[in-house]
Amino acid sequence: MTDHVIENRPRTGLAGGSPAADTWAPKLVALDIDGTILDHDQVLTDRVRAAVAAVADTGVHVVIATGRSLHETLPVLDRLGLVSGWAVCSNGSVTLRLDPLAESGYEVSDTVTFDPSNILTLLREHLPTALYALETGAGDFLLTAPFPPGELEGPHIRVAGFEELAGQRACRVVVRSPDHTSDDFMTLTKSLGMHGVNYAVGWTAWLDLAPDGVSKASALETIRGRLAVDQDATLAVGDGRNDIEMFGWAGRAVAMGNATDDVKCHADLITGTVSEDGLAEVLETLLER
Repeated sequence: MTDHVIENRPRTGLAGGSPAADTWAPKLVALDIDGTILDHDQVLTDRVRAAVAAVADTGVHVVIATGRSLHETLPVLDRLGLVSGWAVCSNGSVTLRLDPLAESGYEVSDTVTFDPSNILTLLREHLPTALYALETGAGDFLLTAPFPPGELEGPHIRVAGFEELAGQRACRVVVRSPDHTSDDFMTLTKSLGMHGVNYAVGWTAWLDLAPDGVSKASALETIRGRLAVDQDATLAVGDGRNDIEMFGWAGRAVAMGNATDDVKCHADLITGTVSEDGLAEVLETLLER
């Protein structure tokens, strides 16, 4: 195994020295999907799949934590072979309990929604040509115009007027503007203040809005309590700005090598990129203990 995991912040690492030098092992592992488990072509390597399965087989709680909707998350759970446990969707707004005995294979245990009308109106004043998508608590999408293929998926997606979006309760709102950059979005969100919502800017001009106080971290904390796992026995691995709060929540946090510097600085360690199977490197290190 390539020793790619390196120390970033002062806490003890998962690798980078003798395996005997650090015997810490988590009881709950939270994993982002895009850029962590899957690359941006949606490829899941055999090595990553095997590492995730091997960790789960040891009895560690493997929890997927993603910005994807419920319907976009389920196929990834299937590809990983995860049929029991928990999953966090929609950046913390929707939590699933996986149950192989349930007809659908899961049940929705928690859903948090908010009134997006004020923030949508404010954003539209500054981004009149942007695409807006609202995800309902049931996982359906209302769009002001079609998104590029593959960006938003699910069985119930339809185009609706802006006024209809503003009149619905949402568990997540997505704003996409091809005419702007990620830096433009960062500048805009800081200038507007964005009160009353939690938000994260993506790699491109993509903005995710969630209910105030809701994040991957808030949902994971609820799951941690239900499982009675100690706070310091948690590990998080991710690559995006929507993983920063999850990094702060975790006992130890690992950023993928493909993360930007403003994400890496919040992690304890940096592993290889998704194309280098950086997640597998982290999980295989755990399995060696």
